[in-house]
Amino acid sequence: MKSSVSVIVGTQWGDEGKGKIVDLLSETADFVVRFHGGNNAGHTIVVNGKKYPLHLIPSGVLHPKTNCVIANGVVVDLEVLTSEIKMFDKDGIKLDGRLFISERCHLILPYHKALDQAFENARGKDKLGTTARGIGPCLADKVSYNGIRLYELKDWNLFVDKFTFQAKIKNEILKVFKVSPINITKELKILSKFREIVLSYIADTYQFLQKALENNKKILMEGAQAVMLDVDFSPYPYSTGSNTVPGAVNTGAGIPPQKISRVYGVVKAYTSRVGGGPLPTELTDNLGDTLRKKGGEFGTTTGRPRRIGWLDLEAVKFACSVSGITEIIITKIDVLSGIEKIKVCIEYKLNGKNISYSGCGYQELAKLTPVYKEFAGWTQDLTKVRRFADLPKTCQNYLKFVENFLGIPIKLISIGPAREEYIKL
Repeated sequence: MKSSVSVIVGTQWGDEGKGKIVDLLSETADFVVRFHGGNNAGHTIVVNGKKYPLHLIPSGVLHPKTNCVIANGVVVDLEVLTSEIKMFDKDGIKLDGRLFISERCHLILPYHKALDQAFENARGKDKLGTTARGIGPCLADKVSYNGIRLYELKDWNLFVDKFTFQAKIKNEILKVFKVSPINITKELKILSKFREIVLSYIADTYQFLQKALENNKKILMEGAQAVMLDVDFSPYPYSTGSNTVPGAVNTGAGIPPQKISRVYGVVKAYTSRVGGGPLPTELTDNLGDTLRKKGGEFGTTTGRPRRIGWLDLEAVKFACSVSGITEIIITKIDVLSGIEKIKVCIEYKLNGKNISYSGCGYQELAKLTPVYKEFAGWTQDLTKVRRFADLPKTCQNYLKFVENFLGIPIKLISIGPAREEYIKL
């Protein structure tokens, strides 16, 4: 029997509703694994009317038989991690023996967050719109051999030495930006309390996952952010700090590429993004405001209002290609109910000529003209629909066009935020 490794990735600029999809698919999974990013991710699950906003712990956590792994590719903020552990403990959801965190994970430390904000402020009008969670500075430390991992946290004296050394260097940089330096003694006291909570969850996740593969367990890899934010394939520097494509499964969790049997691409029925950078199909009018409010498009991580646009299939097609998407999952189609005319971007033009997403940098994306195909909308409430045939014909036409354009089958359609609000094809 072949092991089953499935990957879920967002095909746009994040916030596609991956948390709900991971929760749904986790019901039959033995393991759910985060393999990149950090608490800049915001995955929300709604079960029995209760909302669980998650930033680090995998979205399969609400299924008691599912093991949750935070693998080596994830950068960990101890404060956020401990707050999530406490949230589940308060609700009687035990994580002991179910949550495993790689000792190879790099730590987001107080000076990383201070530097993130300092750099962003220094950019002035050219701000990137980062989440200011310290992700970028942490990853910069990782590749410049200045990072500190959970491995070092296990040995408190070693951690103190490394943290003190790095904090002193960072404080000198912060002074240049006229930002208050880190109080090293104070921060170490706080970190020592987080350490007490986290230590028991640290594990050799590589061996753990290899044994799962040997035993033919079902493993679900939970992608964060999305392909359009990938550090290599985005309009850099308007990106996240890590690779978000399925290739990161190997580097971020140690799972060989040939073990992956399917890749789910989550496509929101319209577009949104947080932060700066070009967004070709952006809606800056009342319709954009309407979709933002109706779709609850405010960042789980930052609370910031998201920028809204029409579905950009030129970008999504690129995301599907580079990611090897085998199945499409559509989300938030219900948010489009009540819109008379719905547009979809099918290609880009620049100076009168066609240009592909892969041929664009951020300057081209900011200047190009999206070419749209228009669809008749629908007025019906979709949240009670459970069969594709019962969807309004105009909605069916919209979805069939997306499927045909991408050349990839749609397997699931989310028609509301609650766990039970979906259509399986």
